[in-house]
Amino acid sequence: MRRLLKPRRLVILLLLVALAALLWMGQALRVYERAWFAIEEWRHAEVWRDKSLWLPDYRVVLEAEPIEGLDDDVSALTYDPDRQTLFTVTNKPAQIIELSLEGNLLRKIPLHGFGDTEAIEYISRDVYVISDETHQRLIRVTLRDDTRELRIEDAQQLALAVGRGGNRGFEGLAYDSAGKRLFVAKESNPVHIYEVRGFPYVHSDQPFAVHVVEDLKHNRNLFVRDLSSLQYDERSGHLLALSDESRLVLELSAEGEPISSLSLLRGMQGLRRSVPQAEGIALDDTGTLYLVSEPNLFYVFKKREAEAP
Repeated sequence: MRRLLKPRRLVILLLLVALAALLWMGQALRVYERAWFAIEEWRHAEVWRDKSLWLPDYRVVLEAEPIEGLDDDVSALTYDPDRQTLFTVTNKPAQIIELSLEGNLLRKIPLHGFGDTEAIEYISRDVYVISDETHQRLIRVTLRDDTRELRIEDAQQLALAVGRGGNRGFEGLAYDSAGKRLFVAKESNPVHIYEVRGFPYVHSDQPFAVHVVEDLKHNRNLFVRDLSSLQYDERSGHLLALSDESRLVLELSAEGEPISSLSLLRGMQGLRRSVPQAEGIALDDTGTLYLVSEPNLFYVFKKREAEAP
């Protein structure tokens, strides 16, 4: 009888270990929060559909178009409403890359002394902010049509010693032009969104004050596993958060509540294949969503009612 009890105890112990492992993996992968959000998204669809971007209505219209002519993978993406083009960055070598709305290479601008460039954000005409991930720096640059190169000594810089640096630092930027707020995304360990007020400086020769808000409401229900990019929607006041590891774009309300999502998995949103490694998103004046992924792939998503016949 004792011999029969030992195998039973071993089986029970193994089952308990397996259950604990499944629970831990579910928590680590944020499976439970994502499943609950899927239910909530379905329940409040009618409430939010007309007063948000409502990402479930988006479908891919240009998928995995290769970006030709680059020596390194691009990171981040931002839309320039004045030029009606897109800008991204590489870090080996450090460059600003200008793209057409179809993903074609328009020009390269070498960056000297900028470090590990991971994000770029349009601020106003000819003014951009670039992030240096490793050193947690924000760098303001002026980018004109005749700009051929940029040097770090000519740029405004702001160092933010928040969280832990390394290669899990500032991965995404977004700007609210009305509120003069710059949102900064920390990639992971932990995932976090900061709000920076007072940078970039309007007049660098006058006294200035920079205020960093760390306890944003957006962080309370942010269930994605990492952050690759951010995008602020001026019309709704909502923030888009792109997660490569979660294969998801998440729409957050002004109060930080998750509203809607766009899946980057095969079979979702019209995708024939999953987006391999999403690195940047941008939104233009018409609501069209642009996305870049390693290895230098370009995507365009449009709302169904905005698609061409």
